[in-house]
Amino acid sequence: NLGGIIIIDFIDMNNEDHRRRVLHSLEQALSKDRVKTSVNGFSALGLVEMTRKRTRESIEHVLCNECPTCHGRGTVKTVETVCYEIMREIVRVHHAYDSDRFLVYASPAVAEALKGEESHSLAEVEIFVGKQVKVQIEPLYNQEQFDVVMM
Repeated sequence: NLGGIIIIDFIDMNNEDHRRRVLHSLEQALSKDRVKTSVNGFSALGLVEMTRKRTRESIEHVLCNECPTCHGRGTVKTVETVCYEIMREIVRVHHAYDSDRFLVYASPAVAEALKGEESHSLAEVEIFVGKQVKVQIEPLYNQEQFDVVMM
């Protein structure tokens, strides 16, 4: 299921007669292909460029699933980014609803950061909202998952 632009390397083939015969053989073989193909001649570097219409999904798409953590983006948010998202969510919820305190469920890495290197920032949020914020590790959460619960 090759499709798209295909480059074939005949870089050491210098004989013009050999090149013509190779192109003829290639075009003959491709004439039996049900899929639309186009063969361009040899380049100055001895490369043959051809195009072939893709007919099926890529092999990667057939054999692989989308990453459940990044949803196909290829990256996940940093622990620090998620910590600040949590703090913004606490402030947002505080303005929208009344509660006595907050409980945050987060992945182990994020929860540890909120209790460690981000504890000073979280303390500032507690002062700003005038409410206590407890952090609890949720071992099954991925790095980007969290819940802010009003208590």
